[in-house]
Amino acid sequence: MLKKILLVIGIIAVGILMAGCTNDTDQTTSEEEVIKIGSLLDLSGPLSTYGIDIKNNLQLCEKDINNYFEKNNMPYRVDILVEDTKLDPNLALQKLQFLKSKNVNAVIGPMASGEVKNVLSYTKSNKIIAISPSSTAAPPLIGVVDPEQKKYLYRFVASDDLQGKAIAKEVADLGITDVVILYRGDSWGKGLSEEVIKNLPGNGVNIIKIIEYPSNPSPSDWSPYISNLENYVNNATSSKGKDKVGVIYLGFEEGATLFSQIPDDSVLLDVKWIGSDGVAKSDKLLELKDKIAKVGMYSTIFESVGPEDYTKRYKDAFGGTPTSYGLISYDTLWVLSMAYVETLESNNGKYDADIMTEKIKEVIPKYNNGDYGVKPLTGEIVLNKFNDRASGDYAIYKITEDDWVKVGVWKYSTKKVEWLNE
Repeated sequence: MLKKILLVIGIIAVGILMAGCTNDTDQTTSEEEVIKIGSLLDLSGPLSTYGIDIKNNLQLCEKDINNYFEKNNMPYRVDILVEDTKLDPNLALQKLQFLKSKNVNAVIGPMASGEVKNVLSYTKSNKIIAISPSSTAAPPLIGVVDPEQKKYLYRFVASDDLQGKAIAKEVADLGITDVVILYRGDSWGKGLSEEVIKNLPGNGVNIIKIIEYPSNPSPSDWSPYISNLENYVNNATSSKGKDKVGVIYLGFEEGATLFSQIPDDSVLLDVKWIGSDGVAKSDKLLELKDKIAKVGMYSTIFESVGPEDYTKRYKDAFGGTPTSYGLISYDTLWVLSMAYVETLESNNGKYDADIMTEKIKEVIPKYNNGDYGVKPLTGEIVLNKFNDRASGDYAIYKITEDDWVKVGVWKYSTKKVEWLNE
């Protein structure tokens, strides 16, 4: 009897041991390498329209990449960690340091050039790969004079030397001969204003006055700036006529607060306003469409509309249409994810930032060619020696009584505006 009991116990023990071995094997074969990608976005500050849009596009892209991994039996999964920087350069650095503490080696963002400038040194010293989908200031304005300084920092949007040309040509085409410039006093605003100022005279446009406003924080009371603008615009319209005078506004969504404080009978609502990628398609400005439609707020932004099937998918999920920066972020996540995978597979499963920088350059042509089953939503990606996008067209949008409407495109190839409905 004792022998039978021992035999039964032995069989049960062997069964448990075998079951345990089977479970361990299954667990090992199903293990995934989680690729953690950080995202430094403005979700509650003066670029929140674009930050929220970027977050939406990253959610769609995360799903697409993980489906790709599953379909191809690849033991990887991408996981997005989102942090709100509120467009504060110091907070952006703090959030980047936090992500680094979570073993995040690659991030999408930050969004603004002032933030990028503030994290540049940290990305280099800690070898963190960062790709901004929306920072456009020229390299010197973010503290870069040598490409090596920007080895780990990329920008998948064209820089403002192109946008400066586009805005100047747009102003001239609108028949404006005299302008007042109001710009945001950070590295982005200063850089873009310099590019615009450099290109206006060659297009026959006279600069009446250049006015800077603080960026952090931006004004809550705009009355001194409104009074100053009214003075210069009123003098110019007296001699030139209202159709020949314009205001160039180079700022972010704090422009909505500015417009909310402009009196309905102000001369500032009798002339055209020209914006930039800082406000193009802004939801906050659109809330004031009844007032801003009077001045247009003709605004340039890197041209990218995305394939029709993707924009429909986005609309079904979130409503509206994706912005250029959101589409760029989609492309950015694909490049980062696939470069990360190729880094691990070429280095015995170990991450190495220096290998990663080389893999990014190898992955981009593959992504351009559709090797991963999808092509860039924003068109071919080509980088210059500073790891910035090397070319691009600029769409021009204005606010009507109904919505933001695309009215033209500045073409990089011809340096001219192709107007649609103007």
